[in-house]
Amino acid sequence: MSSGYDRVVQPAAGDEALENHLGGDEAKNYRQYEFDMVAPHVGRSMLEIGSGLGHFAEQFLPRLDRLVVSDFDPYCVEQLEKRFAARDDVEVLQFGLPTDIPLRDKVDTVVMMNVLEHIEDDAEALRSLARVTLPGGRIVIWVPGYMQLYGDFDRKVGHVQRYTPKTLATTVAKAGLDVEVLKPINFLGGIAWWVAVRRGGVGYPDPRLVKIYDRTVVPMTRLIERFVRPPFGQTVFCVARVPVPKS
Repeated sequence: MSSGYDRVVQPAAGDEALENHLGGDEAKNYRQYEFDMVAPHVGRSMLEIGSGLGHFAEQFLPRLDRLVVSDFDPYCVEQLEKRFAARDDVEVLQFGLPTDIPLRDKVDTVVMMNVLEHIEDDAEALRSLARVTLPGGRIVIWVPGYMQLYGDFDRKVGHVQRYTPKTLATTVAKAGLDVEVLKPINFLGGIAWWVAVRRGGVGYPDPRLVKIYDRTVVPMTRLIERFVRPPFGQTVFCVARVPVPKS
């Protein structure tokens, strides 16, 4: 089977990766939003795909018995090894999807934040993850939503596509997984993104605007989405389950 590196179109991440700014110091509320959405679905052992510099995965350590972080970019892997060097309960892997993942023991949760959209054979990538996930375990998927929002930024960071709940459901089913949660989120963010990136022609999010967005739009979005299921959003969020074999 292919190692996966030749089939992943995301450019090397490095310290100044474009997407890092969306979850960096300018977007603390957004990072908390991500964590609060994902955390309820995480068990005691977790593999994160595309861990970057490890900021997101590190937040889960207090609730985990075992953490595996991974990336295909050598710079990120080097930084991950430095970050978690003193932790016996953290393993660092380097690979690209789809591939046979060199994982010693299966995990009960896989988390992939803004990764699947970079991979052409997305269903096969999910099959790779299912093979290292315990039966009944979860694969948490966070992807950019709706091709109407696809623009220069998506091209620059190597997005093959943006998803809708329907297209993501198709991919999940093709991979042989069951859907537990599937919904668009960040409705106001989707509108802001469309105005700034699609209509405004901005090819790269201005950190100053990201900071304003983080202070105003994110808290309002969280409040609204506590009571209303949005029909559209900047992101599509999915929790897929690995089927339990029938006895």
